Amino acid sequence: MTKSAELFERAQELIPGGVNSPVRAFNSVGGTPVFFDHAKGAYAWSADGDKYIDYCGSWGPLILGHAREEVLTAVNETAAKGMSFGTCTELEITLAEQIIKMIPSVDKVRLVNSGTEATMTALRLARGVTGRNKVIKFAGCYHGHADSFLVAAGSGLLTAGISSSAGVPDKVVEDIHLVPYNDLASVKEIVDNLGDDLAAIIVEPIAGNMGLIEPLDGFLQGLKDLTQSCGALLIFDEVINGFRLGPTTYGQSIGIEADITTLGKIIGGGMPIGAFVAKKEIMDHLSPLGDVYQAGTLSGNPVAVATGLKTLQILEAESPYGEIDRLGAKLEADTRESLASIGAHIKRLGGVFTLFFAKGPLTNLDDVQGCDFDRFKDFYHKMLAAGIYLPPSQYECAFISAAHTEADVDVLIAAINAYTP
Repeated sequence: MTKSAELFERAQELIPGGVNSPVRAFNSVGGTPVFFDHAKGAYAWSADGDKYIDYCGSWGPLILGHAREEVLTAVNETAAKGMSFGTCTELEITLAEQIIKMIPSVDKVRLVNSGTEATMTALRLARGVTGRNKVIKFAGCYHGHADSFLVAAGSGLLTAGISSSAGVPDKVVEDIHLVPYNDLASVKEIVDNLGDDLAAIIVEPIAGNMGLIEPLDGFLQGLKDLTQSCGALLIFDEVINGFRLGPTTYGQSIGIEADITTLGKIIGGGMPIGAFVAKKEIMDHLSPLGDVYQAGTLSGNPVAVATGLKTLQILEAESPYGEIDRLGAKLEADTRESLASIGAHIKRLGGVFTLFFAKGPLTNLDDVQGCDFDRFKDFYHKMLAAGIYLPPSQYECAFISAAHTEADVDVLIAAINAYTP
């Protein structure tokens, strides 16, 4: 028995399913989860001593790779002064200044502890600002596990959602309307019928939780126009997107300003953190200034703040995005022919990619659910055997970091091209 298998047996006795986040259980791909012991740069070593080229990157935060020296120095120097105070610190101000500098369309930042907390509070803030309750979200866009987001479609667009998880009362999601991603016509139908009651539309501007799915031309601008027309707010969930394709948010880079933007992952550099940002007129509705309550004992934790600040400063100074994009383009081009021969393709933006076992373009969750999941399982384990660690789900994105080299990407290219079902 491998060390990972032994650890998983122990974990299942003590932790539900043996994991502290469901996708880690390998239910999507089968087999025993790999337990990591340590990592550096683009590489991670398992508890069994196996070395992997890591294209998961802690599910997105590690755009600089594992254990970057300057980031570790920031962690150690900050932790040596105290792990947490529960009081104000100058570091919180400095990080807020850095975020606003890199997202000049916003005025204020509220730091929280996770992406889930950021989106949950952004939705509460939108409802508080508008005095309305109804919300549109998109099937396949994941906004964390707050009750309001665990929603399945009702019997029609204008029918309230129903809860998709045990423990979530239907009443909690009865004001949520679920729409297919990229379906602007359906959004317009809801706005036309419920516009005066609509508080917000929340969307991943680039979907990353059904694999990488891009917005169709005009989709995001259409959402902006519709919210403006009815007085609702547009929330961009950029927990994955933020600072991923350039030194700012995706919305900022394409000139579409959401009313509220949520952030996470990269702004913590590997430490737990989240944030939401907006103009002063919206943010000043938050307590202690306004009547929308939000609080957190560890919000603005100095170690997480220092890690995120150093990560953003390095991204701003070094701008590794061009090289990351070059490596991503090489991966896409050099595997296109072999993947097409087995009915698969890579969807890529910058260094973000998903290998879909399906032909043709995919634009929403229904399309992704038509992929060959059995083929993905087989592919996944053959990549593991080749020393390549990818996210263990067809629904997730993989990431090339600033620590990956051309030689690392060539290993992945060779493994993909050698794959036979």
